[in-house]
Amino acid sequence: MANKLQPSDLRGQAMAHKQQRMVHIGPNVTWIFEDRMTIQYQVQEILRVERSFEEQGILDELNAYNPLIPDGSNWKATFLIEFTDVDERRVALARMKGIEDRCWVQVGAYPRVFGIADEDMERSNDDKTSSVHFLRFELGAAMVAAAKSGATLHMGIDHPVYQHALSPVSELARAVLVKDLV
Repeated sequence: MANKLQPSDLRGQAMAHKQQRMVHIGPNVTWIFEDRMTIQYQVQEILRVERSFEEQGILDELNAYNPLIPDGSNWKATFLIEFTDVDERRVALARMKGIEDRCWVQVGAYPRVFGIADEDMERSNDDKTSSVHFLRFELGAAMVAAAKSGATLHMGIDHPVYQHALSPVSELARAVLVKDLV
């Protein structure tokens, strides 16, 4: 009889996997690069918390989250702006309006690829940006080939009030992200 994973084991594995896919851009931004496992775990957790067992509810969650799985020529990331102090966060989100459009990745010496933000819905308004966005970084075939061949990977944000870059990203992050490419 095969051993089944207990919920705590599954959670531990999912969290360890997710940790490897996190990239911190400066002191207040984290990108979590999604894949099939991170999205599967997210959907399972939502269904568990909401106690949703109806077919339509499950389909709704899958339809909402499946577009966040990379398709081999791109990386998709959840973009979190993190400030622990509520008042500081409110001021920062107002100052950071438009930051979601200034996020980039760069493979080797190729030009920067700016993320396409929030394709499902607008998350900013006239007063502030949201603390959560979803990004898609679409790579050309030559960039995919270069990344798979070992080219360095750089990431950053070029916004007037938040300019930070990882140049290059860690070898672990690069290796994990290259596995998303075909």
